Amino acid sequence: MSEVTTLAHRAREAANALAATSTDQRNRALLSMSHALVAKVDEIIAANEIDMRLAREKNTSEPLLDRLELTPARVKSISEALKSLSLLPDPIGEVVSGSRLANGIWLQQVRVPMGVVAMIYEARPNVTADAAGLAIKTANAVILRGGSLAANSNLALTKVLASAAVGSGLPDGCIQYVESPGREAAEELMSLHGMIDVLIPRGGAGLIKNVIENAKVPVIETGVGNCHIYVHTSADIEMAKRIVINAKVQRPGVCNSAESLLVDEAIYERALPPILKALEDSGVTVYADERTRALGAIMQIKPATEEDWGTEYLDLKISCKVVSGLDEAIKHINTYGTKHSEAIITEDYQAALRFLNEIDAAAVYANASTRFTDGGEFGLGAEIGISTQKLHARGPMGLTALTTTKFMAMGSGQIRE
Repeated sequence: MSEVTTLAHRAREAANALAATSTDQRNRALLSMSHALVAKVDEIIAANEIDMRLAREKNTSEPLLDRLELTPARVKSISEALKSLSLLPDPIGEVVSGSRLANGIWLQQVRVPMGVVAMIYEARPNVTADAAGLAIKTANAVILRGGSLAANSNLALTKVLASAAVGSGLPDGCIQYVESPGREAAEELMSLHGMIDVLIPRGGAGLIKNVIENAKVPVIETGVGNCHIYVHTSADIEMAKRIVINAKVQRPGVCNSAESLLVDEAIYERALPPILKALEDSGVTVYADERTRALGAIMQIKPATEEDWGTEYLDLKISCKVVSGLDEAIKHINTYGTKHSEAIITEDYQAALRFLNEIDAAAVYANASTRFTDGGEFGLGAEIGISTQKLHARGPMGLTALTTTKFMAMGSGQIRE
């Protein structure tokens, strides 16, 4: 039996046992996992340093290196996220609805675990802990398969977390990691219909496309983030500049960073020069249309191509376009956006409402940075990903995204005529 199939069998057995655990048991496990990360921080950092060295040797971009790097402060933050999860209400057992039918049967719809959750993800070691924590909180077994760039970090984290969870009394196999580095292992994981209840890909467009097209198990699609900021004609320009810089520069390698800037033609001659200068000062390369370039506001501006409007750069790069108004902005975003996070900067309440209602995305903002699309920021604790689809879960996926429901009927001898 292959490594992946063996892990899946162990996960199925663990999932059955987890379904019988109490909220207190799982919360104690989360606290144990949180403490273990702090206790084993030196081992985790040592493993991460190996990944960082190998990544630098491959000339990995700085934004990707930032996503990969673990510091004592970041490990502490991951630990605190697990602790926070233990304090959140347990969704398992929640009665979603209930009623007594005309025939006297008492019918309840109750929230239950998915069962076995699998994750295929790329160079973000924090995903390992987030996925493990959310799975344990919701009584799911989890199989993790991270990218090669973070292989040592992910394995070290998984060993620490799994040991702590099992040591606290949870079943062996509740948290597992696929160590085989080849594509074959990922492809096998995607094929285990009947053993994997849901598969969540988290990473770049290529990874997500491959999983969607080839998986034989149910998939929750997490999307790439070609996120826009539209500066409306009534925008406070200083506010717009501050939000654009935050959304693009704070962490350019993450999916909720801004990748495209749209500015209303009524104010672009006033609004764009200070925004473009601030982007240049922050080291951002701008790919812009002719009207933007004609302003001559910065030195390193480059002509935009059709491809730029749909590109998720994950780098210190941004596309920029002057639009004729709100209608064109909405049409452009709905055409080129990836249904992730979109923002409007405006003092016009009606324009804000139209944008919020008509933009097709998981998260829409008026006068705020797209960087807030995050499970922690939304009060969900950790997140397992950001879904851009419309079935079951959308936006940052917290605890309830890893649950399903079943109907429980209590009768007194009723039969159907």
